[in-house]
Amino acid sequence: MQVFIVAVGSHGDVLPLLAIAAELRRRGHAVTLAAPAPFAAMAARADLPFFALGTENDYRLAATETELWRPWRGVGAMFRHVSAATEPVYDWLAGNARPGESIVLASTLALGARVAQEKLGLDVVTVHLMPLLARSRTDPPILPGLPLSERLPARFRHWIGRGADRFVIGPAALPALNEFRARLDLPPVLRLRRWWSSPQRVLFAFPRWYAAPQPHRMPQSLQVGFPLADRFGDVAELEPAVARFLDEGPPLAFTYGSAMSGSHGFFRTALRICERLGRRGLLLAPQGGQVPTDLPASVLHVPYAPFSRVLPRCAALIHHGGIGTVAQALAAGIPQLVVPVAFDHFDEARWLQRLGVGTSLSRRRFTPARATSTLRRLLTDPHVAQACAAAKARMAQEDGVGEACDAVEAFARTVRSSAA
Repeated sequence: MQVFIVAVGSHGDVLPLLAIAAELRRRGHAVTLAAPAPFAAMAARADLPFFALGTENDYRLAATETELWRPWRGVGAMFRHVSAATEPVYDWLAGNARPGESIVLASTLALGARVAQEKLGLDVVTVHLMPLLARSRTDPPILPGLPLSERLPARFRHWIGRGADRFVIGPAALPALNEFRARLDLPPVLRLRRWWSSPQRVLFAFPRWYAAPQPHRMPQSLQVGFPLADRFGDVAELEPAVARFLDEGPPLAFTYGSAMSGSHGFFRTALRICERLGRRGLLLAPQGGQVPTDLPASVLHVPYAPFSRVLPRCAALIHHGGIGTVAQALAAGIPQLVVPVAFDHFDEARWLQRLGVGTSLSRRRFTPARATSTLRRLLTDPHVAQACAAAKARMAQEDGVGEACDAVEAFARTVRSSAA
């Protein structure tokens, strides 16, 4: 089987698709990955042919754009950069993939793959990594910057979400997309969040116990487990200094994501929290200039460390709420405090609260006093400990990457039998 995988986004978007690509290749399939240029080295370590989307400087400029990390304005900033990848993805697939012979596996924001499906007749599987993308009417997601109370009727909250499609997402994404489609003699897209899912097959890459499926969910969808993928990140093993630090006892771990550049306040507060709780701290921040330089000996800063190696040896994780980070902390069985920024972060905090494994504080309320009190409760509440242990046990029984690969192979068999 020939598989073309397109992943558009940051580490949390790309690494799960990279892990699936590596497993498909291990199973004997011919796999090529297209992703932003900085992921070339990771693809090389996985021995995957790679097509770069944009340049490393393009990716850096996107990650450092301050508008990207504001709840509503971030949508416009994100789609400005996503739109730049749409035509290159289409051209790459048009020049390499063949209808009836190739399978395309595409992340949510790989819009060029959906255009190629419609124009060229390619067989496409869309991968949605987060519940926010499930378009639930009976249990609508919490939208960034619009934390509506769940006491409000679900129908009303869903209606507000439709308004976000029309007045926020549509104006940000559709003009550039439809201009490109017009050049291909394709009709305009009216609702992006309805269109971006392949009508052939959709994979929701989060387990049922985390976010339960809804009765109206897309009939072409299939739910698999979390595709844990940090072994394909910047560093595969623990550095000696990190290992020695963890040997001294479980610290509090703090991260604000791989692409967040405005995290100075978050890490300053992290230091104060460690002081107040008398705890050691591990600060994970790949961007330069985000962490104070005068760290005490009880606090260690590292640009990157694999979560699967680090988090099982930590007391708790304080983070932005990205779905990949959430999944790794669930696998480690530790409490989580989410300080959401944008995108799905607010919604992931809701699912963690429902599971009983964590809670959230807004950026405004993330002060040393409030965060210390919240963490003290999370670290000492036996119900939280039980919920974390239950989540860890569930994660140990799953193989999200394997399940996703099984689904892709089954889809390919269906395509071949339909063509016969």
